[in-house]
Amino acid sequence: MSIDARLADSGLKLPTPPTAAGSYVPTVRSGRMLYCAGTIASLNGEMTHTGQVGREQTVKAGYDAARVCALNTLANIKAAVGSLDAVERIVFVSGFVNAVSGFADSPAVINGASDLFVEVFGEAGRHARAAVAVAGLPRNSTTEILVVAELKE
Repeated sequence: MSIDARLADSGLKLPTPPTAAGSYVPTVRSGRMLYCAGTIASLNGEMTHTGQVGREQTVKAGYDAARVCALNTLANIKAAVGSLDAVERIVFVSGFVNAVSGFADSPAVINGASDLFVEVFGEAGRHARAAVAVAGLPRNSTTEILVVAELKE
């Protein structure tokens, strides 16, 4: 089953690929590795989740925000290589959670992105990861993720 078919079966739709918000590009390919710039919780230019987990947002809302970030990353991957079927595996995810001081549940929040990658790619979606709380993110996004993907030859 193609990745596009798996997305459709899951009721997921890729957003318009987000544009770079500064002096960088959304993806850089080096050999078979695709390095994806950070994506925040916005869909088609509109923020979906803003504020800190533990203040304006719950862990569940943060989980949902991380899923939005993952969908944005998939949109950028598809724009870069033409098809998500070109992905061999998701290698690494760096996840950032805009959270109150002392917040200790960043892994539960970033699971939103990790779970989506497994849902879409199966075992090839399992990855190494970092999940950290930070004091703020661009546009006051609740989450941000950076991804490294390996492409098929």
